[in-house]
Amino acid sequence: MLKLHRPYLMLSAFGLLLFPILYAGLGEAKPLAHWKWLDILCEGGTAAMAGIWLLITLSSRPGGLVTRLLALGLAAIMLGSWADCLDEFFHIAKDQVWDNWLEALMPLGMLTLTAGMYYWRQEQFSLNEHLQKRERLFRDHRAFDRVTQLAGADYLRAQIRLEHERAPGTPCALVLLDIDGFHRINREHGQREGDRVLQAVGHMLLLNLRNEDLLCRYAGDRYAILLPGMTQQQAQELAGHLCFMVGRMRHAAPAGQVAVSLRHACTLAEGNPEALLAELGKAVDMAPAHAADAWRAWADSGHAGICAGGGGAGSGAGRRGAAAA
Repeated sequence: MLKLHRPYLMLSAFGLLLFPILYAGLGEAKPLAHWKWLDILCEGGTAAMAGIWLLITLSSRPGGLVTRLLALGLAAIMLGSWADCLDEFFHIAKDQVWDNWLEALMPLGMLTLTAGMYYWRQEQFSLNEHLQKRERLFRDHRAFDRVTQLAGADYLRAQIRLEHERAPGTPCALVLLDIDGFHRINREHGQREGDRVLQAVGHMLLLNLRNEDLLCRYAGDRYAILLPGMTQQQAQELAGHLCFMVGRMRHAAPAGQVAVSLRHACTLAEGNPEALLAELGKAVDMAPAHAADAWRAWADSGHAGICAGGGGAGSGAGRRGAAAA
């Protein structure tokens, strides 16, 4: 990340090297007995800490207005404190004011840093609002699934209960999707390729969900989707569309192309989450394989989807949970 901010680093390094040369060339060195060690420690320490903060900021942020303001503010504080520190080693004639201008970099830097923090605050508000749309309970510390980075069954159950409390009486659908013959993919192509298939399917599902929808890795090769505000009929249409889109994937493995298809079942998210998921699991086990092909045939003939599940297929990114199954 630091490579993106070379101009700020070069400017700061140039100032750190130039200032001692200016003081040595235009000033007069003070005797050791006149050095004020406490001032040197405080002013030099301030410059050092500002430099460390500058490196931390630049190593953790992309480019942009906020980064520019924070970097320029910290660099100015560092250089202003450095000039103030050098003033303890060199005597500058009172009729010269250039050193005062250099030391004035510190309050100027504080002003710039304050502006950067204000815009950083606005940036955080905007980011938090976006994240709240994509992910409920974002600040809960939950483990990420190593493969798909999706939430697991426990988080899904908690969200079903939360949905009941948040909007009682409002329809909410639940979809369960299962990858056909996933054990065969693992056996023929290896577990690593199986993990890549899980990732690819998860990405495809997310691309076809709304921001308010919640996609979880329920267990193994199964995904669950919670669809607030969706009726069961709408869920049927969306589940069929998702199977159709995954069926059109062309997943290339080193040993050849991997065909991927889904089975699915859906219901309204009403009642005990454990019972709901157990019933959906049984329904998926009995669902016909290659449902995407069947849905394609129905869609081509003008019908809606054939499977139970949630919501119309939008172009939003969908919410992904943040806990492992």
